[in-house]
Amino acid sequence: MNNTKISIIFYSATGVNYQMASWAAQAAEAAGAEVRLRRVHELAPDKAIDSNPAWRATADAIKSIPEASADDLDWADAILFSVPTRFGNMAAQMKQFIDLQGPLWAQGKLVNKVVSGMTSAQNPHGGQEMTLQSLYTPMMHWGAVIVPPGYTDDSLYPAGGNPYGTSATQQDDGGVLPEVRPAVEHQTRRLLEIADWLKSGRQNA
Repeated sequence: MNNTKISIIFYSATGVNYQMASWAAQAAEAAGAEVRLRRVHELAPDKAIDSNPAWRATADAIKSIPEASADDLDWADAILFSVPTRFGNMAAQMKQFIDLQGPLWAQGKLVNKVVSGMTSAQNPHGGQEMTLQSLYTPMMHWGAVIVPPGYTDDSLYPAGGNPYGTSATQQDDGGVLPEVRPAVEHQTRRLLEIADWLKSGRQNA
């Protein structure tokens, strides 16, 4: 992996995107990359979180994971985002994190970062594609290199076949179908491969 560094930045209310981000982190470590797994800051009040047992359980489960910062983006060669859909857009928590990166963007430190995204929704057509497009729009302003999975591996089809990024439909028990994991792993490896190519090219230029 040529010491390729990846930051996996996620927001998760009820655990789906935490699971996907964790699978991605394991795949990246297995590929030999340096990995940072980071959660974005929660904006919802405790009253809202406590009203949903799954939300409270997830908040408690991930509280030991460091919060994402601008340094995690600056440090990384590759960045993988995982965020649920909210009415066809990325969740506000992730949007605020991205909106706070103006100083890093102004310094040109986000140019040529290799990025990709994953998402989830409660329904198969609950806005997954739109959410990833909303996530990728700021990346275009950054001058980042967007690496979607496209249809580059058969593992994508059992997971729903989303070419913009792996997307999961939350199951009735709140979990994720195991068929999603190979698609997450492929997307992670593909992102790292492209980042490694670009990094090696810069070093040899």
